[in-house]
Amino acid sequence: MRRRAFITLLAGSAAAWPLAARAQQPAMPVIGFLHLTSLETNRENLAAFRQGLGDTGYIEDKNVAIEYRWAQGQNDRLPALVSELVRRQVSVIVVLESTNSALAAKAATQTIPIVFMQGADPVQIGLVDSLNRPGGNLTGISLLAAGTVGKRLELLLELVPAAKTIAYLRNTTNLVNAESETREAELAARTRGVRLLVVNASRPSEIETAFADLVQQRADALELSGDGFLFTQYDQIVALAARHAVPAIYPWHKGTAVGGLMSYGTNLLDAWRQAGIYTGRILNGKKPADLPVQQVTKVDLRINLKTAKALGLTFPLTLLGRADEVIE
Repeated sequence: MRRRAFITLLAGSAAAWPLAARAQQPAMPVIGFLHLTSLETNRENLAAFRQGLGDTGYIEDKNVAIEYRWAQGQNDRLPALVSELVRRQVSVIVVLESTNSALAAKAATQTIPIVFMQGADPVQIGLVDSLNRPGGNLTGISLLAAGTVGKRLELLLELVPAAKTIAYLRNTTNLVNAESETREAELAARTRGVRLLVVNASRPSEIETAFADLVQQRADALELSGDGFLFTQYDQIVALAARHAVPAIYPWHKGTAVGGLMSYGTNLLDAWRQAGIYTGRILNGKKPADLPVQQVTKVDLRINLKTAKALGLTFPLTLLGRADEVIE
């Protein structure tokens, strides 16, 4: 009896050892990932983010989990989505390419670390105390997209020097971004002696209305704001610009990739990779307050000669020579 009891006790203990070992293992960290647009429009960007994570030793589904939330271009969904991630008690929240997302995350938690990437000045809109010393629980990547608004208008005027009216398409539900960029566009227009016609679109159905307005008011060219919702509608915008023969410049390079005339903006793949690196560093124990906000200052000019030909336009050699990519 004693021998059988001992064998039973030993077998029971052996079965319990793996369970005890698993119970003592640290839980896998979870990244809460919030984006204004959709998975379909960000597969390449996500690969760059995961590459950055990998550079710090984290591989999705191996030693880190990611909870994704996609707002499908609807700014009003952001507060609820970020609240879900806070309730989930994720290890870090990542909010990329959206001022509204970053502001919603900041309002939702003062304890969970937040990594942002967006175009408005993070100091000016109150995300961080300073770029070098963020303070609080936020840090990230500053695209300085607002600083390129005036340059895009200048590039349009190099291509269409006789233009008298430049339309500016924005999304007013992204109010902080819209106001910041509009001020810069108005300053650039006054400096160059042209009229700026501001048109708004916050839903897909309003984009055609905006084009009807700018055509009726005889806009000679169009500049788009760097808004995330408009980014999700580039196929429609490019098609309308072609239908109405309106030369347009885009802040993100997807614009020229889907047939737009010209784009001038940040290389987003590198910025997403940097965001992945910062996220990994926080998972490794760094505090957001000790990680300076990284500034992405390199911008690329891309032009589409096929679209220019369809519009009856010829790019000046000076503009062609400055292009980082020419689509023929």
